[in-house]
Amino acid sequence: MQNSDAMALSAALLAAAGDLVQRIHDGVTARGFTDLRPAHGFAFARLAPDGATVTDLAVHLGVTKQAASQLVDEIVRKGYAERRPHPEDARARLIVLTGRGRACTRAAEEAAAEVVGGWAELLGEGEVRALRERLARIAPYGPIRPAW
Repeated sequence: MQNSDAMALSAALLAAAGDLVQRIHDGVTARGFTDLRPAHGFAFARLAPDGATVTDLAVHLGVTKQAASQLVDEIVRKGYAERRPHPEDARARLIVLTGRGRACTRAAEEAAAEVVGGWAELLGEGEVRALRERLARIAPYGPIRPAW
């Protein structure tokens, strides 16, 4: 593959990812969750379904523990998550989504389904399925994090 082809593919993937993040965020906002930023959704993806420590979240997001702690403080204050004793480590706290946080996550899933549904209308179900399978081969393990 030539450099210009690689750059064109890179630009297309980044544009698609950026558009997807924005459209999911817009869908979440339209469903009444107006006090969040897209970065919160990346945190919610790590917290659902079983919770995580601040350290786990920091690693997942690619930020410092202090930055993750500030984000946790914010989503706890807004009622999307709560701190609980960690079941296996008395020194750690487990951050888990509240009912409001789980409802927001469902709103994000609905918004994502709408976006991908539009792709299926444009490309066809088989092409979207093939795209998902190929992308999973390229990047099978994530983590899904914002491009800070």
